[in-house]
Amino acid sequence: MGVPKRKLAKHRGRQRRAMNMKLEAPSLVACPQCHALIQPHHLCPECGYYKNREVVAADK
Repeated sequence: MGVPKRKLAKHRGRQRRAMNMKLEAPSLVACPQCHALIQPHHLCPECGYYKNREVVAADK
């Protein structure tokens, strides 16, 4: 019967799991109106447009 020679530390298992849980930077696209970088399918905070129509009036 296979028996481990030494006790494995809890950190080793957690470290293996943490290697697969990396955070990725959000993807960014250019706004078609003002060309600012925004997340896809989100309202542009700079100009207030979403899908080529004004949703929120921008303060200028």
